[in-house]
Amino acid sequence: MTNLVIWLTPIWLLSIGATFGTLVLLALWGISAVANRQLAKSIGVTIQESILLPISYTLATAAVLAAMATPLMPLDKMLSSLERVPHVGTIQFQQELEPGATDVEVPVSFLIDELLSYTVESDQEIAMNVEPGKGFAEPLILVEGGLLYKWSPGSNLARGFDENIEKLYLSNESDLATLVTATFHTDVAMPEVHDLPIVAASVIGFYLVFFLIRWLAPRVSIIATATAKEAISQPIYILLMVIGVAALVTYIYIPYNTFGEDIKMLMTSGMTTIKVLAIVVALWTASVSVSEEIEGRTALTVLSKPIGRRQFILGKFLGIVWPILLMFVILGIIFLLTVSYKVVYDARESAKEAPNWQLCYEAIVRIVPGLVLAFYEAVIMAAISVAISTRLSMLPNLVICGSIYVLGHLGPLIVKSSAGEIVFVKFIGRLISVMLPVLDHFEIEGAIAGASTVPGAYLWTALLYSFLYCTAAMLLALIFFEDRDLA
Repeated sequence: MTNLVIWLTPIWLLSIGATFGTLVLLALWGISAVANRQLAKSIGVTIQESILLPISYTLATAAVLAAMATPLMPLDKMLSSLERVPHVGTIQFQQELEPGATDVEVPVSFLIDELLSYTVESDQEIAMNVEPGKGFAEPLILVEGGLLYKWSPGSNLARGFDENIEKLYLSNESDLATLVTATFHTDVAMPEVHDLPIVAASVIGFYLVFFLIRWLAPRVSIIATATAKEAISQPIYILLMVIGVAALVTYIYIPYNTFGEDIKMLMTSGMTTIKVLAIVVALWTASVSVSEEIEGRTALTVLSKPIGRRQFILGKFLGIVWPILLMFVILGIIFLLTVSYKVVYDARESAKEAPNWQLCYEAIVRIVPGLVLAFYEAVIMAAISVAISTRLSMLPNLVICGSIYVLGHLGPLIVKSSAGEIVFVKFIGRLISVMLPVLDHFEIEGAIAGASTVPGAYLWTALLYSFLYCTAAMLLALIFFEDRDLA
């Protein structure tokens, strides 16, 4: 039971964030039902007929998991940490002290258990206390002039503070005025709660973006919905999902023989598996949905209705992205479970002390950016596949996209390798990097090996790169399809 609580706590915490986002969406739907019943009814119909239905089932499962696991989880600590979030962070102040000044009051407030580190700097020697009347006689902290007093866990300096702080009192017995600069870094007892609003905002943002696309481009959304439903109902989609689940679970028990680094191998293997399966779905769906519809004259029937060729292509692309996203959501959740469990499993197999749940959470947080980047890569390959499918059938499409996938990863390596010093090889490498997508940007094996987390700014940059390349691929697809004879 102890091990179950350890590896399940991070999943419970993320489920709480997803449940909060779901409750906000239900509240918005309730408001729309009161204001416009017809609008609320159309929202329900859209959810039932689109990719939002399995996503909603997934969120409902997360809510049930959160409710069932709550009695075993640190709920009180989570709630108190959420309450303290607005009051923590970086506290800074600058105080001018006159010569001989004593007990100058500075309003600084923080809880001692939330103090992570602090620094104090002054040109002259000063004394810092938490109550007046002590000064240099009984200084709590004595800061020497011109030297930085820096405390953090593990430092040789004394923390000084032993209780919650409401005010500080500074004293300067020198004959010169001085400027005291102090910085305190604080955080809540459960820092992981900072991610709960991000999870909730992601859930809310996805639904809002879906309905925004539905409202701005209704005809494109109709084609996308039909394409997504067709893709999900294909046996190959279900088969790939089953293969993905089986592989992710199997990776837990495979002995990688890495001397304690099996968790890193599982992360890399799991992300690669999900990405490759999603790309296979993208290529297969693009070939079946675009190429075969054109060759089978189905596209001609669709375009005989008030739907243009641009709407047809964009709808097909969007209809391929939705099943990819669903695959990443379902397999991604299972992947998070396996990674969290792997931390506990390795400790038990190595006869080590059982880890705390924070270590499991840290491992999960490190792979989430990797899943996001893998999704970007799969979307780029889907856009390329759609462009090729407007002119070629399935087999050439698979061959070309497979070659692009390999070259997209090899291009930067060719330039950086020793062979890249050859002028011709260097030219080919740069040409590949310019013409084809640099898929190496979406790999985070280096971050996993270095036990570091991908920064959020990099994810936004990769998103911009993906958007620009998908836009270019869609423009190319429209050019190919514009004068394609469908009769």
